[in-house]
Amino acid sequence: MKKRNLFKTLMLVAAAALIMTNYSCAPKGKFIGLQLYSLRDSIVKDVPGTIEKVSKIGYKFVEPAGYGKGNFYGMSPEDFRKLCDKNNLPILSSHTGMALPDSAGYAGTMAWWDSCIDAHAKLGVKFIVQPFMGGDAYENLATLKKYCDYFNEVGAKCNAKGIRFGYHNHSQEFKPTKQDSTGAVIYDFMLENTDPSKVMFQMDLYWTVEGGANPIDYFNKYPGRFELWHIKDEKEIGASGKMDFQTIWANAEKSGMKYGIVEVEEYSFDTFTSVQKSLEFLNNAEYVVMPLNK
Repeated sequence: MKKRNLFKTLMLVAAAALIMTNYSCAPKGKFIGLQLYSLRDSIVKDVPGTIEKVSKIGYKFVEPAGYGKGNFYGMSPEDFRKLCDKNNLPILSSHTGMALPDSAGYAGTMAWWDSCIDAHAKLGVKFIVQPFMGGDAYENLATLKKYCDYFNEVGAKCNAKGIRFGYHNHSQEFKPTKQDSTGAVIYDFMLENTDPSKVMFQMDLYWTVEGGANPIDYFNKYPGRFELWHIKDEKEIGASGKMDFQTIWANAEKSGMKYGIVEVEEYSFDTFTSVQKSLEFLNNAEYVVMPLNK
């Protein structure tokens, strides 16, 4: 009887050990972030509730797009960071920026950047990304060159606080400026006229393809310049069939990508379901490997 009880006990211990081993080896999700613009309607109504849901869905960090007047979504940098820390969501990058000022407004714009960078330093971000330029930059090569010089200056300010500065593209950067006869492609011109030590690029994969370009061509031509990716599709990631993510990912190391960030702008479902399905696609895709996990 004692031997039988001992055998049962050993079997239970072995089963428990097997369960714990399987649990510890279970995938815990890849280090993928979410651009909070994906939940723009929800976050303006309920910041704490939205951040909590993002964490429960399984995202590992966030990229806000809600900086204004020294605050993030109406919260001080300290309070917004506490909220994200509470939900185990580091804030690794942020979208914000200012258009190129004229000479009269230059000092004021640079002062704005000083305050902006200080606020972001309180969040602990690694990157600040500007996702726009003034319309004339797409019309006039001289204005585009001024933007490149401006971004170099902002990048130097960011570097001084231990932050990388970058630019996020849309689709219109993949054609020449309208008033230029040289045929210089806007995105190429920016890559060639910004200092790599001061300006990195956050490639939006979907907008690059929509603009008629191939991300891999840029990775080969300008290796190491694309430290952030916006992982995007027409709606939910992987659903359209338009994006060859597997081939793009095979060139991730060459691109210089350190972090991948999901952004969803159009939806087939409610917004939270949409961002969840996008993350599930990436977590289930074996080829999706982050070159740098943290």
